[in-house]
Amino acid sequence: MTETKRPRRPAAGGYARGDETRQRIIDAAIQRFGEHGFDRASTRDIATAAGVNAPALQYYFENKEGLYKACAEYLTNDLKTRYAPAMRKASADLKNGAGAESLIDTYLSFQSLTLDMVLTPAHVSRSRFIGRELAGEAPNIASTLLHRQMKQPINKLLLALLASIMGTSPNDSITRIRLLTLKGQVLAFYYPPGACLEMLKWKEIDDAKAELIKSAVLEQTRILLEHWRA
Repeated sequence: MTETKRPRRPAAGGYARGDETRQRIIDAAIQRFGEHGFDRASTRDIATAAGVNAPALQYYFENKEGLYKACAEYLTNDLKTRYAPAMRKASADLKNGAGAESLIDTYLSFQSLTLDMVLTPAHVSRSRFIGRELAGEAPNIASTLLHRQMKQPINKLLLALLASIMGTSPNDSITRIRLLTLKGQVLAFYYPPGACLEMLKWKEIDDAKAELIKSAVLEQTRILLEHWRA
């Protein structure tokens, strides 16, 4: 008689608890992989940080590679969920020929979303996770997924929005240069704590300071977009 394979999740009433445990492991793994890289981050340390025993990692993810892939997929899917409403709005505005003011507001909504993520403590571990890949210290999974499923489609929309605001083409060099300059305003705060804290003479970025940064960057972007439109 063939033995029935054990499900990878608890049944019935255990689903919610199982999902919570799985997410806790992923959160801990993103932090450890970001701090130490793939090779030096041990599954035992990850399990300890997640408050579970080591076999739980195998139960949910089978092995270390499976856990890393799950982290990459979680980061990608989380970003897709966050940006989905703004992407739908941008596509509809472009299709319906919305006016420049509406397109500017739509562009700012993307920048606002990005700033909300960049200026939170959780972003530090996520950015380190991706940074380890870019430095060749982890499998090139998350950066590939993010490039294909997020960076490319978002850049395409932002170029189309910017071109419509400016009356240019998405393929014009000036359109692409200006998009890069707008992105640069956010990149200055991408890896706190870092050089931005030294320049600002701050020890940390709390909620009030994050709101100050966000307000300043959005105001600058609106001024630039309105100027380029004219």
